[in-house]
Amino acid sequence: MALIVQKYGGTSVGSVERIKAVAARVVNTAKEGNKVVVVVSAMSGETDKLINLANQISPRPGEREMDMLLSSGERVTSALAAMAVEALGHKAISLTGRQAGIITDTVHTKARISSIKGDRIIKALDDGYVVVIAGFQGVTEGATDVTTLGRGGSDLSAVAVAAAVKADLCEIYTDVDGVYTTDPNIVPEARKLQKISYEEMLELASLGAKVLQTRSVEFAMKYTVPVVVRSSFNNNPGTFVVEEDKDMEDVVVSGIAYDKNQAKITVVDVPDKPGIAARLFNAIASSNIIIDMIVQNISSDGKFADISFTVPKTDAKRAVEVARSIGSEVGAKRVDLREDISKVSIVGVGMRTHSGVAAKMFQLLADHNINIFMISTSEIKVSCLIDLKFTELAVRVLHESFGLAQS
Repeated sequence: MALIVQKYGGTSVGSVERIKAVAARVVNTAKEGNKVVVVVSAMSGETDKLINLANQISPRPGEREMDMLLSSGERVTSALAAMAVEALGHKAISLTGRQAGIITDTVHTKARISSIKGDRIIKALDDGYVVVIAGFQGVTEGATDVTTLGRGGSDLSAVAVAAAVKADLCEIYTDVDGVYTTDPNIVPEARKLQKISYEEMLELASLGAKVLQTRSVEFAMKYTVPVVVRSSFNNNPGTFVVEEDKDMEDVVVSGIAYDKNQAKITVVDVPDKPGIAARLFNAIASSNIIIDMIVQNISSDGKFADISFTVPKTDAKRAVEVARSIGSEVGAKRVDLREDISKVSIVGVGMRTHSGVAAKMFQLLADHNINIFMISTSEIKVSCLIDLKFTELAVRVLHESFGLAQS
């Protein structure tokens, strides 16, 4: 007997028929002698419909009320999924994030999980129930307010619950049957990986790969939660996300990621004085905006600097407002915004032990007349900001040249 947490995304529960299919898979898993916890997303398209309704009411709806609104989508799915499991003759109970004991901080729309009181989940499992939990949501300490965990938060819910109940496995069911070397829609020759390290998956997720949400991978790595990514539409073996082993370093590059949800903001002619950058980025951080790349260029006379940074396009307007406010206070010339850009990245733990990988990437882009605006690196990744129109070309070139295609 194993304790298994299964998470089903929006496309997997996108209709009554799909919910019934999920229920059949869940019941089969339970009949094999396993205890099963199910975490579900809202039905595909439901969250966007709710956001659209809110925008018809107010151009800038309050974040607390948005959490109350958006959390309803997952609650609907959890109840329907529990009904479907019961219709197949197995006991089931649906729980909201609050009822499941998911406690978060007080940051609405992007809450972070503080703890999970899994007593009710464990008791229901011991009593023979399949437990169906509404993903993407929690509650502040003292059950004061409903919170949501941000886009893709159901992945985080599933991994966090798996850690809390000490699950033997966390299965993430989605509309793809694993993690590929890159997006198969751009490169049909992309290859499914049998396994990938937590670190590589974390980099790919943060760089634009949409298979797993970034914070869910962080959680899995921190608590060593075994995760497998599978498709709910077939029974194909998936990709295991595991701790790094020695064999993984033999492969220099494991995957190519891209992200078109990027905006580049430049604060022009900032006085080159200590504390200016800190002032700017503290203000942006106070608005809960995540910054990715940062580049500062000093003028030839050393008196001024241009500070460029990237943020998600969805946060660009707010970031520009903050930057202009701080810029006017410190005497900057202007703030520029560019949104016709994307980020392409190569990822692989093998980069730690192989030289010349970044140089090869830069040369490949140069050979195809793709200009690089900004660069960021870590031990196991290199990212380049490029013109949006060259995204697909860059991905194809890098994928082929680093030998990632199917043999």
